[in-house]
Amino acid sequence: MLMSRVVAAMLLLALVCGAISGTMDAVAVAALSGARDAVSLLLQIGGAICLWSGLLEVMDQSGLTARFALLLRPVIVRLFGKYGRDPEAAGAIAQNMAANLLGLGSAATPAGLRAAKRLMALSHRWGEGPDAALRLMVLNAASLQLIPTTVAAVRAGLGAVHPYDILPAVWLSSAVSVAAGLLSAHLLRGVWRP
Repeated sequence: MLMSRVVAAMLLLALVCGAISGTMDAVAVAALSGARDAVSLLLQIGGAICLWSGLLEVMDQSGLTARFALLLRPVIVRLFGKYGRDPEAAGAIAQNMAANLLGLGSAATPAGLRAAKRLMALSHRWGEGPDAALRLMVLNAASLQLIPTTVAAVRAGLGAVHPYDILPAVWLSSAVSVAAGLLSAHLLRGVWRP
């Protein structure tokens, strides 16, 4: 609601400024070219997301997600304890991690939701708090990325000659954000519990 008011105010301000300065034609051209560029960028990003989401679905259907979960099992168990030993939770967490490692935030969402739902069900069954689900949310928000696919698609769509030349910065910043998030989650665990 607030954002729609902000956008409406910006549009009205642009029209008023264009009318006052006598450049209404430039405002109209800018609005149309901006809309065209936005649709073009969305199609480019959508194509990359569809490709990688399809790959994740193929991984799931072919059993590669289960194998990836086995490969990540030591990490998942270290991060989630006994929750990481549950096959359903571990598979969803592994798929979520794979999507995040590929830089596909939106493709990571369904697996993240499945994993959070399973972690919450297990925590209720075991009579514990939602620490594991919250830890997953922190990991998902910070998202360690090896290949920033979505960002590279945006950069390529905007004309970057080498869209992946940001890899070292992405690796460093995502590693630091994951470490800071996990450390904060560990230190603040139980602070707001009744």
